[in-house]
Amino acid sequence: MKLWGGTFDEAPDALAYRYNASLPVDQRMWAQDVRGSQAWVRALGKAGVLAADEAAQIEAGLERVYAEFAAGSFVFAAGDEDIHTAVERRLGELIGPVAGKLHTGRSRNDQVATDFRLWVMEAEGRVLAHLRKVQAALVEQAEAHAATLLPGYTHMQRAQPITFGHWLLSHFWALERDVARWQASRAAAAVCPLGSAALAGTAYPIDRAALAADLGFTRAAENSLDAIGDRDFAAEFLFNAALLGTHLSRVAEALVIYATAEFGFVSLADAYSSGSSLMPQKKNPDVLELTRGKAGTLLGHLTGLLAMLKGLASAYDKDLQEDKAPVIAAFDALDVMLPVIAGTITTLKVYPERMAAALDAALLATELADYLVRKRVPFREAHHLVGLVIKLGPLNATPLAAMQAISPAFEADVAELWDFAAAVERRAALGGTSVASVRAQLAEAKARLAAAA
Repeated sequence: MKLWGGTFDEAPDALAYRYNASLPVDQRMWAQDVRGSQAWVRALGKAGVLAADEAAQIEAGLERVYAEFAAGSFVFAAGDEDIHTAVERRLGELIGPVAGKLHTGRSRNDQVATDFRLWVMEAEGRVLAHLRKVQAALVEQAEAHAATLLPGYTHMQRAQPITFGHWLLSHFWALERDVARWQASRAAAAVCPLGSAALAGTAYPIDRAALAADLGFTRAAENSLDAIGDRDFAAEFLFNAALLGTHLSRVAEALVIYATAEFGFVSLADAYSSGSSLMPQKKNPDVLELTRGKAGTLLGHLTGLLAMLKGLASAYDKDLQEDKAPVIAAFDALDVMLPVIAGTITTLKVYPERMAAALDAALLATELADYLVRKRVPFREAHHLVGLVIKLGPLNATPLAAMQAISPAFEADVAELWDFAAAVERRAALGGTSVASVRAQLAEAKARLAAAA
């Protein structure tokens, strides 16, 4: 059964037909396709295009089709070109010729755009739920380590002391920006194309606003031509996925480094590690390495879709059949990646003593410059003077007399600086790494999670 072909004199080439078919991908949207068709039938009935008994019969038949899919008993036929063909073919087998009235006034163009938007909106909701669990894992660990001292790094060089809780929450806030983007994209996707037909709009008096509300959209698309060709929502999905993948990759990269024997700051639970087929002693952070790798794949999905969209002039072209595969692939990756990262963080074993052992006095160089500033030395001069002191050896082992030979601003109270916890506590401004600031961040983070629950 084909939904087209009345003017064709010969059957399509078998390989060309297979090349043209989208069923292997769009069968994932079976629930959206059936529910969209049921809403369309209701709209046709309300418009008087279908008799009440016809609309009821078709809607009931579609419910039977839905039940078969839900039970896993639906059987695809060799001639099913796409999910729309499969649903309509099975509907005809169940209720007879009246099934042919289902497609009145609509096109596969607005049908697939509707299905895809509904699927994306559901997928975005699932991603958001996963994201909140990763954030909750970060908060839980951050609360446990709000005061655990850690060397902070820039350029992968030791920079200043921070707390591990502060480091963990830095990733919470990156994910919070992701949450905002996913929420905005989900809202932007909630525009109903159904009733736009092939490109010019339906010829029947359909109440498109009511139809949109019936399907859970916030409004109907304002322009039928735009509605058919609009895949901004797919591009936004893939951008969000690519950036989220980048954020998760950064977490993964740091944890891979922190879990090495050279650092030893953390270790991964066996449940989130893998071994070597050759070296019995190995415990590899494979899930974190896969996260880094998949971040690149997510970026590729985005660039592929954008490259495809830029060449389309108007309405629907068959190129758009390629829009769903990267979005589905991106979702499938995130649907596993996010729970695995949440589990990895939740079960992470932290070694505060190794972190403390990695702290060295050079991390307090900025403290020494700030000390001079408090002595009324201009910061640029203070920066230079501290550089001269650093050349003498470890800061906390440099005699006061040697410091005073560089500047008389150094006094006996300089010895009070060699305390990493005190250095952290001086960073008490909003967003700083002091324990009080970290606890304030935790309170705000918990409030965000509670509001989303």
